[in-house]
Amino acid sequence: MSLKLIARCLAAAGISAALCLPAYADKTVLNVYTALETDQLKAYQEAFNKSYPDIEIKWTRDSTGIITAKLLAEKAKPVADVIMGVAASSMVVFDREQMLQPYAPANLKAINPRYRNAAAVPTWVGMDVWGAAICYNVAEMQKQGLPRIESWKDLLKPEFKGKIVMPNPNSSGTGFLDVTAWLQTFGEKGGWDYMDKLHENIAVYTHSGSKPCVMAGNGEFPVGIAFEYRANTVRSKGAPIDIIYPKEGLGWDVESIAIVKGTDKLDAAKKLADWASTREANELYAKNFAITAIPGIATRLKHVPTDYEQRLVKNDFVWMGKNRDAILGEWQKRYSAKSEAKK
Repeated sequence: MSLKLIARCLAAAGISAALCLPAYADKTVLNVYTALETDQLKAYQEAFNKSYPDIEIKWTRDSTGIITAKLLAEKAKPVADVIMGVAASSMVVFDREQMLQPYAPANLKAINPRYRNAAAVPTWVGMDVWGAAICYNVAEMQKQGLPRIESWKDLLKPEFKGKIVMPNPNSSGTGFLDVTAWLQTFGEKGGWDYMDKLHENIAVYTHSGSKPCVMAGNGEFPVGIAFEYRANTVRSKGAPIDIIYPKEGLGWDVESIAIVKGTDKLDAAKKLADWASTREANELYAKNFAITAIPGIATRLKHVPTDYEQRLVKNDFVWMGKNRDAILGEWQKRYSAKSEAKK
């Protein structure tokens, strides 16, 4: 605060400088990079600011792949202070690049060890799990005489040619968890063989994990490969979709938080990491997701099965992070011709 402003305050109110200062003190502005859905950010920010009104969050929001690429490009001169709501598979990449500041949030012991970095002082901590789901427009299914879907391999049927949309894994974390789940479930050769056949039925690859379900809900295409949060919200708003959880298992990832190494706002960054690991924060996550990092909090979402966690494939985040570039490069070489244009 400038001396001029203090003088004005004193002259106007006839009070001490000590009482003037808080009224004019600048907030700490925390640059937070996120892949959280836009319709989730407001509730999280408002709850955080109830505890920490002196910290302003400045969000930079995009799909997982784009945020990941941006952070890697800025590695030498980081802009972000905190990474929040970004896939654990990306956090593994940042950790390997030594971009993350180890920090143990105050409530760390309450976090399920499956959903955090394994180090005693972790570099990232999970918030919630999001996983694969298929949005199937029932009205279009009946109108076009399309078959039922129970498994991933049902999507290979010739009746679905040109009728499926899914996210591009180079842009979307949902697309990446699909691709890596198929490679882990069907094996490397089997996974690429599956995607080769699926590609024949794909109409377009989107740059958003939410968009395929929205498109299916609108009847633009009968089938959208998306994730359970968006599927649940689209159906809850009245879209004529059935939500399919394929029997072979569901790809998944963990929305996580980490502090960027070298931030000059470390104290504020730690406060956000502390809050993100509280029971209060997990209760907010539970309004959107069936699985939270703290066990026993999530309540049943209307269109998500109670055994959702048991349906998740066995995931190796270290493998996902180590092979990320190779997998995305191979996918791009094979399938990018059907990807929608970037804005």
